[in-house]
Amino acid sequence: MRAFIVDRYGTGDLRAGEVPEPEVGAHDVLVQVHAAGVNVLDAKIRKGEFKLVLPYRTPFVLGNDVAGVVVRVGARVRKFKPGDEVYARPDKDRIGTFAEFIAIGEDDLAIKPERLTMAEAASIPLVGLTAWQALVEIAELREGQKVFIQAGSGGVGTFAIQLAKHLGATVATTTSTANIELVERLGADVVIDYRTDDFENVLRDYDVVLHSLDHKTLQKSLRVLKPGGKLISISGPPDPAFAKQLGKPWLLRPVTGALSHRIRKAARRRQVGYSFLFMRANGTQLGRLTSLVDSATIKPVLDRVFPFESTNEAMAYIETGRAKGKVVVRLKPEELS
Repeated sequence: MRAFIVDRYGTGDLRAGEVPEPEVGAHDVLVQVHAAGVNVLDAKIRKGEFKLVLPYRTPFVLGNDVAGVVVRVGARVRKFKPGDEVYARPDKDRIGTFAEFIAIGEDDLAIKPERLTMAEAASIPLVGLTAWQALVEIAELREGQKVFIQAGSGGVGTFAIQLAKHLGATVATTTSTANIELVERLGADVVIDYRTDDFENVLRDYDVVLHSLDHKTLQKSLRVLKPGGKLISISGPPDPAFAKQLGKPWLLRPVTGALSHRIRKAARRRQVGYSFLFMRANGTQLGRLTSLVDSATIKPVLDRVFPFESTNEAMAYIETGRAKGKVVVRLKPEELS
């Protein structure tokens, strides 16, 4: 099958080539890929930024979002059947959506939202699960609380704003002048143009911050939280709980502890909590997001759709940091999906 492959870690292009179709285990579902989301995470993996915690053995197929059709199921699969239209963020150990087929564990998969095209559906799993796990699972965001979601026009930001509004929160975000109208349309109550204002001078007594930017912004984020608030970062540094999540606490706890020592200490001084989130695959949570999408409570924001042959161009576009919402590569014409 055709695929885009990482032959060695670095900044070069992915190699377009042929690889064997994946094996299908008893609890696996073989999906014919119709569309695949392209994420900043893909660029970071290719560069080797996660080699310590996610040591993929080269060569490997890249890609972390998928929408497609079930073509075969394992002997013990009960939730899905051939012909089902599905979407998923594969488990971190089984990525590879930049290919014609991928085998995914049954529990990581969900039925695709009916109202969406394959390209739209492929834009959701990674950012949707990130937003859900940050705001619902970790923050336990409630009606009447205030949440600051950074980079509101990005993939995670556009989804998280809508989810936070659904949960009844007041939402603040940062964006550029050109994207103010977009984030306001998504539901942001307080919009800060990062080119003219500093959020630290505007926001006070927030319950939750969803951080996705650099270390300087992380430090400043502590100062907009009230005591008892929660700082949740998806861009690091990783904490010891992350080592436990990976199942390697004895190996990685000292490293993650050292990397996050300063921010955790600063958080304790301000009586707030710090958590690092590396989103995990979860078909049940994705199914809950499906309901919100099918009811039009949340709508995906799709910037550009590239043909599969232009996957390297899609990766380059993601790395510019200018995408509004998500970028997708499409393998099948929508009329065939």
